[in-house]
Amino acid sequence: MSPEDLLARLVGFPTVVGTPNGAVLEDIATYLRGFGAQVDILTGPEGDRSNLFASFGPRDVAGIVLSGHIDVVPAGEPEWLADPFVLRHEGQRLIGRGACDMKGFVAAVLAAAPAMGEADLAKPIHIAISYDEEAGCKGVPHLLAALPSLCALPEAAIIGEPTGLVPVLAHKGKAALRLVARGVSGHSSRPDLGVNAIQTLVPVLARICETAHDLTTGPQDARFAPPYSSVQIGTIAGGQAVNIIPDLAEAQIEARAIAGVSPRAILEEICADLPEGVSAEFLSDYPALALDAGDPLVALAEEISGHQAQGAVSFGTEAGLFQQAGIPAIVCGPGDIARAHKPEEYLTRSELEAAHAMVLALVVRCSA
Repeated sequence: MSPEDLLARLVGFPTVVGTPNGAVLEDIATYLRGFGAQVDILTGPEGDRSNLFASFGPRDVAGIVLSGHIDVVPAGEPEWLADPFVLRHEGQRLIGRGACDMKGFVAAVLAAAPAMGEADLAKPIHIAISYDEEAGCKGVPHLLAALPSLCALPEAAIIGEPTGLVPVLAHKGKAALRLVARGVSGHSSRPDLGVNAIQTLVPVLARICETAHDLTTGPQDARFAPPYSSVQIGTIAGGQAVNIIPDLAEAQIEARAIAGVSPRAILEEICADLPEGVSAEFLSDYPALALDAGDPLVALAEEISGHQAQGAVSFGTEAGLFQQAGIPAIVCGPGDIARAHKPEEYLTRSELEAAHAMVLALVVRCSA
């Protein structure tokens, strides 16, 4: 199947983050086994979502991981001009939810499966497909925990998030948490008989705003935009009516941190002394990526992609988790991140073909 055929097939599965993905993984597993891959489907603790790990070549030799995700953000925006889960062609554009972020990369990898199966690989090529990346890379830690039972520790990982096929050496880390304030409801005319959950939460929100300001003058890394770590209040909800004392208030908080700064530590400091009635629960946490420019992976990625590496991007990926597990990682995939998470998301045919050519070049490099 061509990369475009496989992209259409992948887009046709509405793999919205947080939903079951068994059907698409079974489809991919059957396809890869048809070309001789060893395939494992690794069910996560949620029970209805899994990671997939497939290998071409000897698993007892250190190899290269091609890593991507096939979960996508929801596609309920009214600006879609047609069904977002049916790939649409308009000139060079291949339009559909996930086409750019990042089913295009996965399709390019899968299209190279026949070549991987036929090659005499001295160094294995592994394909890692994870779940719930869009919820904070929740699936990848479970996949990485299983690696010692599946293969020799890989020597490198290429994460195919959209970078225009430019290898990227660094990205920010991210952590997110939910704050919940519980109060006592009642009539607003008698505030003395209730506890206002929203007002209980306000001092914590004020502390977050202060921290956000302080971070702008904290540690800096000029490769990022902005060059400092950040924290923001992403969502807030609470209350039923203006004349009812709210007994519940919730907010979700996100921190993004430059390499060398822990995003989790930023949030832990904010939550070190919460008011009575307020609790915090971490939703996700992954570290920054910081690959040394002299690592052999940089030269490999530049060779097969045809592009010189750049320093950093501000969005996050599972690359930091691979690096944390002792596997050097780089981000390099087709498309533009500016098109992701938007109506009429697209990848161009030329971008898809270039990604396929990059994977085929890797097959040649790994062959005996």
